[in-house]
Amino acid sequence: MSPGRLLGALALAGLILIPLLPLGPAREYFLHVLIQVMIWGFVGTAWSLMGRFGLTSLGHGAFLGIGAYGTVLLWNFWRVTPWVGLPVAMAGAVVLAAVLGYPCFRFRVVGHYFALVTLALGEVIRLILTAERNVTGGSLGMTLARTEGSSLWALQFAAKAVWYYVALGVWLLGLLVWARLDRSMTRRAMEAIGEDEAAAAAVGIRVTRFKLGITLASAGLTAVGGMLYAQYLTYLNPETVSGVEISLRIVFAAIVGGMYSLLGPTLGTALTTALSEYLRVAFGVRFIGLAETIYGLCLILFIVFLPDGIWGGIGRLWRRWRGALVVAPAPR
Repeated sequence: MSPGRLLGALALAGLILIPLLPLGPAREYFLHVLIQVMIWGFVGTAWSLMGRFGLTSLGHGAFLGIGAYGTVLLWNFWRVTPWVGLPVAMAGAVVLAAVLGYPCFRFRVVGHYFALVTLALGEVIRLILTAERNVTGGSLGMTLARTEGSSLWALQFAAKAVWYYVALGVWLLGLLVWARLDRSMTRRAMEAIGEDEAAAAAVGIRVTRFKLGITLASAGLTAVGGMLYAQYLTYLNPETVSGVEISLRIVFAAIVGGMYSLLGPTLGTALTTALSEYLRVAFGVRFIGLAETIYGLCLILFIVFLPDGIWGGIGRLWRRWRGALVVAPAPR
């Protein structure tokens, strides 16, 4: 076994054992933070499927909101299990992504124009969720109808440890999809498209097909993250699962951690979650908007000085160090 695989196996074993450790009085809170990191790390990984190839979406809150509200509404009104509601919500997110993506890719709406189109999409979904207050509860939000105790059918669990393992499984699924894509021909095709669409089309690459496929996959996975987030918190409103703020949160975490690497979005999510929790505990409601201001400043700094994110920067330093060892003259 290679050192990398051995390190990965040890890290996975450590993650599996965390709920079994004696963590003391802060155990429930610690697991709560880790669950959120894995859920949002999964969402960030789903976004990076597009972002790493230059498809900058600022509207992934729309897909997150469809996944969250779709499953909750089906359960609350018709008692449709999330095991059925999730595929329905994913289909809705995929159809919306297709309706948005196909004309954009067909007519080569790229760069900041594509980002603005997706930004508008996220806001439209948020406004719809807010306006339909008779169904969604509007800006007051809605609460998931609870069952007595834990229920696999309703995907509701009382124990934080169970939710931890559910979130861990979904997070690992996201990493698997990312890794499979990274080793596939789709990656090479998308990289060629990102360099020069005209040249890629000239050599036979079906530009619209590849760009639309990666967009649909990202939207569907983001809907899964929205469902899991809603089922875990049991409460949602348009501001927490849709709109510009949530979309920017996803983008910020992926950029900070490094959207070009497997664990980059998760690392960025862990850092932003830790920052958010620290600011909440340290300042409470005394400085409204402080977290968003710090996020904005950090985003500017990372874009300027670490465009590959923290994980990418670490990898670059590691390669330089190894290169220096190789070219260094042998001691006499």
